[in-house]
Amino acid sequence: MAKKHPNKEIRRALEYAEQKGWRIVEGGSHAWGKIYCPYNNSECRCGEFCITSIWSTPKNLTNHAKQIRRVIDNCIYQKETDD
Repeated sequence: MAKKHPNKEIRRALEYAEQKGWRIVEGGSHAWGKIYCPYNNSECRCGEFCITSIWSTPKNLTNHAKQIRRVIDNCIYQKETDD
């Protein structure tokens, strides 16, 4: 990861994403950055979970970190590789 997110909970969720093969790209107009699914398949929920924004200052940091992990864990291709 090029630069660390300022919040440790979100940073841990991003490390989890990296361990699962997700790509982290810092920057964006309103977001701190985005994570990209390594499978990026249009059949995977119509691409809904293939890209997720990471907020710099979300209203609830703990919930945002949980949401990041949930997106990764709910990826249908990720589930196949974990089984």
